[in-house]
Amino acid sequence: FSAMRFLNPSSRGSLIMAQLLLYVFLGSVAGYVTARLYKTFKGKSWQRATAITALGYPGLCFGSLFLMNFVAMTQSSTDVVPFSTIVVLLVLWFGISTPLVFFGAYFGYKQDAIEFPTNTTNMPRQIPEQPWFMGLPFSLMVGGILPFGACFVELHFILSSVWMDQYYYVFGVLFIVFLILVVTCAEITVLFTYFQLCGED
Repeated sequence: FSAMRFLNPSSRGSLIMAQLLLYVFLGSVAGYVTARLYKTFKGKSWQRATAITALGYPGLCFGSLFLMNFVAMTQSSTDVVPFSTIVVLLVLWFGISTPLVFFGAYFGYKQDAIEFPTNTTNMPRQIPEQPWFMGLPFSLMVGGILPFGACFVELHFILSSVWMDQYYYVFGVLFIVFLILVVTCAEITVLFTYFQLCGED
């Protein structure tokens, strides 16, 4: 939002509220995607999958907030989240987000399952001996260092502004760095997939 100049980063409350509302209203998309993927993989208990989608990640976030709020309350901190705000978050979660997840899942289960372009066989194949650069440690190291190197400089500026208690305003540059990160991750994915296909792994 800040990169597109919709919200000013100095108004932190409006930025967080916009992100929260966007997450709540995208619950229908989450339910739809969950339903389509679960149907594609021939899952049987679709109610449980939808409930985990609606309650899993928000429950983890709310549990963390509740725990940190409890610790702040015991220490008599001024950072305690008011009870009315917690009630509003619960209403957003159970009153809007959860029904939207089930609404999206209803339409997702009405759709046909996603069909894969190729068929796989159930007979296992012998995987040939792989060269040293196709091992797990090297693949993990290269797959992590290159994307990190693409965005390290901007990450340094973000963290220095956070540590010095300053506002971060350069969201246009941050968006460009994000695009560079996405392109770098996509290129590494294609490269390692090509290497694995060439090595018949």
